[in-house]
Amino acid sequence: MRYSFIVPVYNRPDEVDELLQSLTKQTLGNFEVLVIEDGSSVPCEDVVEKYRTLLDVHYYNKPNSGPGQTRNFGAERSRGEYLLILDSDCVLPPGYLAAVDEELKREPADAFGGSDRAHDSFSATQKAINYAMTSFFTTGGIRGGKKKMDKFYPRSFNMGVRADVYRKLGGFSKMRFGEDIDFSIRIFKDGCRCRLFPEAWVWHKRRTDLKKFFKQVHNSGIARINLYKKYPESLKLVHMLPAAFTIGVVLVLLASLICPWALLLLALFALIIFVDSSIQNKSLYIGILSVVAAFIQLTGYGTGFLSAWWKRCVRGKGAFSAFEKNFYE
Repeated sequence: MRYSFIVPVYNRPDEVDELLQSLTKQTLGNFEVLVIEDGSSVPCEDVVEKYRTLLDVHYYNKPNSGPGQTRNFGAERSRGEYLLILDSDCVLPPGYLAAVDEELKREPADAFGGSDRAHDSFSATQKAINYAMTSFFTTGGIRGGKKKMDKFYPRSFNMGVRADVYRKLGGFSKMRFGEDIDFSIRIFKDGCRCRLFPEAWVWHKRRTDLKKFFKQVHNSGIARINLYKKYPESLKLVHMLPAAFTIGVVLVLLASLICPWALLLLALFALIIFVDSSIQNKSLYIGILSVVAAFIQLTGYGTGFLSAWWKRCVRGKGAFSAFEKNFYE
C-alpha cells in the first residue's frame, strides 16, 4: 500500500460524503482511506458504509480529543508508505493523487503539501472567505500556492508525510492551537525535506459563514503566539501584520471622530479588495463579501494574536490556562 488518506471528522457527515465521492474518481489507485470520528454527536458511519465497495475505506469512532490526536489515531492504524492528511471539508480533483505521485517520482520528499482553491459550486460566502485567505492583499499570498518560497510549511487540510517520518516525530502534538504548523516546524528541525506540490491542490470549503470564519482566524492568531513561545525563531514580520492592521483600524476610527477624512484610508483598502476580488471571481456580490471577509480575516487574526500576546507574553500564562475553552468543539 503506497498511500493512506487520513480524515478526522467532527459532526460533518455531508462533507465526508463529498470527500469520499471525490476519492472514488481518482485517476490513480493503490490507496486506503481512514475516516476517524472524533466523538461526534452526528456520526458519519452510514455515509462511509456507502463506499465500502468503491474504496478501501476504514471507519473508526473514538472519544473527542481534537484533530491532531485523531490524526495520530488514524496513522497508528494505517498501512501506507505515505500518509495524506486531509480536512473533512475538502474535495479532491480527479488528478490529485496522480499529481502527488508524479512529484514524488520526480524528486523525493519527506513531507509535502499543496494549496487550496474555491470550487464553482461553493457559496458566495465561501468564495469570499477563500479570497480573504489566499489574496496577496490579505495574507501576502503565502497560502495561495506560491512556487517560490524559502520554506513551505504544509497545513493539515492538505499535507503529506512519509509514514516512517510521521512515526519517528510522534505525529501531531497536543497543542491546543496550531498543531499542524508545530508538526511542520519539527519536520524541518529533524532535517527532513519538505516541498510544495503546486498541482496537488484541493477544493477547501473552509467555514460556511462569517461568524465561524472569525472564530477560525482568531484561533489562528492565538496559535501564532503559542508557537512563538515554543519556537521563538518561528515568528516573522508577516505574522505581525494583522495585529498592526487591527491597531491601525482602531486608530483610524478614533481619528475619524476628529477628522472624518481619516476613514478614506479604510475605504481605499476596501476598494482595492472589492475590485481585485470582483475581477477574480467575476462577481460584484462576491467582491462586496470579500471586503467583509478581508476585514474579518485581518482583525480576527489580529485580535487573537494581541490577546494571546497579552495573556502569554505579558501576564505569563500557560497555553492551556490562558485559553480554557475547548477550541475543537
